[in-house]
Amino acid sequence: MEDTLAIKLLFVVNPGSGSKEDNYSEIIQQYFSASKQEFEIYELPANCSVEKIKEKIQSSAADRVIAVGGDGTLKLVADCLLNTNTPIGIIPAGSANGMAKELGISTVPEEALHTAVHGTPKKIHVVMVNGELCIHLADIGFNAYIVKKFDDLPQRGMLGYAKAAWHAIWNHHKMNVEFVIGQDKIKSEAAMVVIANATMYGTGVKINPDGVLDDDVFEVILVKKYSVLEILKIRFTNLPFDPEKIETFKTNTLKIKTKHRAHFQVDGEYMGKVNQLEAQLIPDAISIIV
Repeated sequence: MEDTLAIKLLFVVNPGSGSKEDNYSEIIQQYFSASKQEFEIYELPANCSVEKIKEKIQSSAADRVIAVGGDGTLKLVADCLLNTNTPIGIIPAGSANGMAKELGISTVPEEALHTAVHGTPKKIHVVMVNGELCIHLADIGFNAYIVKKFDDLPQRGMLGYAKAAWHAIWNHHKMNVEFVIGQDKIKSEAAMVVIANATMYGTGVKINPDGVLDDDVFEVILVKKYSVLEILKIRFTNLPFDPEKIETFKTNTLKIKTKHRAHFQVDGEYMGKVNQLEAQLIPDAISIIV
């Protein structure tokens, strides 16, 4: 078993994540105050590039790199460590923390720190969507529009998300989509299409009950009609989807076309509008500490 005192930890801290009520750099320093554990903290500057983070990771020679922030921060770190064996830890400090919830990582900082230091690395696959690394969930349509409105609001957290969702319900228009799964060509009107590596959004809505992070496929969730009752059913029951409203497909590659440009997001980061998506599975792409 790995001697934790013999390894070096690099904490990549996003000071702009979450509610800003907690100073995570101070929490990390306090956690190790009575320990001889070697660690370094790197606070992300504004508009930090992947190249800068890669340089920091390489110069630190860390054995484990811990992302302190939301899913966007984790995505940045994973981009730097794609197809390497360097384990990535998670200290959830974002507004939703979808991947931490997926992996059962505590939102209590001290408990998450314990997992990051003493947990076991596990290889998982990722999906490349239009050249963007997706660890968790990417989508076009309704939810991506919510992400855009959420980014525009001054308040974070669930209240901000609820306001963004309410705005989207009244203002978002359906799309006409076309894609091929195996021998089947699917044409449909859609509220959104989800490319799902994981099972649920950070809000707790389980959009993809069949999701497994280390199998050989990802899921495509075609939401034909946005239904509040269907989303509540997904969240609070084990009842199957209504196929007239939601269909699920499994694949390892995908091309989607939309008649008009649609809102697009990856792991909670708004990417703009697109009318084509290409997705491909990359197996055993990153190592996550669980």
